[in-house]
Amino acid sequence: MFLESLTALQFRMVHSRNLVYNTCWEDPRLDRVALQLGENDTIAMITSAGCNALDYALDNPKRIDAIDMNPRQNALLQLKQAAIRTLDYSTFFQLFGEGRLLNWRDIYEGNLRDMLPAESQQFWDRRGHSFFTGKVRRSFYFRGSSGIFAWFVNHYMDRVLRIREALANMLSAKTVEEQCEIYQREQLRSRLFKPYVRWLVRRNSVLSMLGVPKAQRLQLERGHEGGVAEYIMDCIEAVFARLPLHDNYFWRVYMTGSYTKDCCPEYLKRKNFERLKAGLVDRIHTHTTTVTDFLNNHTEPVSRFVLLDHMDWMSVGHRQKWLAEEWQAIADRSAPDTRLIWRSAGLTADFIDSIEIERNQTRNRVGDWLEYDTDLATALHPKDRVHTYGSFYIAKTTNS
Repeated sequence: MFLESLTALQFRMVHSRNLVYNTCWEDPRLDRVALQLGENDTIAMITSAGCNALDYALDNPKRIDAIDMNPRQNALLQLKQAAIRTLDYSTFFQLFGEGRLLNWRDIYEGNLRDMLPAESQQFWDRRGHSFFTGKVRRSFYFRGSSGIFAWFVNHYMDRVLRIREALANMLSAKTVEEQCEIYQREQLRSRLFKPYVRWLVRRNSVLSMLGVPKAQRLQLERGHEGGVAEYIMDCIEAVFARLPLHDNYFWRVYMTGSYTKDCCPEYLKRKNFERLKAGLVDRIHTHTTTVTDFLNNHTEPVSRFVLLDHMDWMSVGHRQKWLAEEWQAIADRSAPDTRLIWRSAGLTADFIDSIEIERNQTRNRVGDWLEYDTDLATALHPKDRVHTYGSFYIAKTTNS
């Protein structure tokens, strides 16, 4: 019991005091197919780093509400919105494409600060200069909890393994076959995951930096015979040896500290930046609260939900009560024919369907209210460029 409490405290300390995610770790290319967004849709989603909210905005939905309990995650999205509204494309790409802006202070104080709410101002007043002009970790993408972890991994690859050339060759490879040949020739699976590395990635302290709480780790271990270490090894092998890397901006940014204009999120491409600046960015609204509290205080129906993997966190213990409350709020606020997507570290998220909710003055199971598009999810999931989730879910509400 003491160790469980210590693990939970450790995770809360990492998440409550830090920017955890400096970039989204879900593939919006799949999401947009799954969501089938239209101009009348309203989206409720978890903010994370805000990249995907900007990506969905390009499909011209009516409104996007980005919700996060961590105010620093919303501060990042708010900074991106302010930068889109006020900066030219070249400066914007330096800031969020290259992750480095040497004249940060002048740009921030002259263009961005007055566009931010007070809490966001306080965060960027303290952290912005070091995040975007630091001398040791020379990229914003090596900042925040996940960024620090990426920086350590890069240091390990460069100074200990000395495999930078092999990684660069894989990133520039023209075909998956070429990537796989380099991966096998350099024996990267065994070199990357030496015994002490396998031990490290099983530590709660390390997983906390990546935003993985104990409950989610248990979901993963239950569905993967080799445990966390083997799961991570298999994921990385799939990314480098079985999926194209030429447009995999998720892994590129953590391997190099920056995007390129040919390999970056959609919001960082010039034509999309201009569309967002022309008004689409103003359709995104941030809320620092829980999904449940947002929905309970929201008056309009929501037609699309993007729930990421956060339900894994509430799959055990007393948090299951919070999960039931969230699904009740989703049911209360859903529009007809609402579509929902989420991910799980586990191969199955079987803890969801049995949750009971009240609809039309009767009790129903969530699984009886949802109609899963398993064929589409099965087709899309293997194409996920991130490739760190065990399962992907696409569901539509029924009228019964």
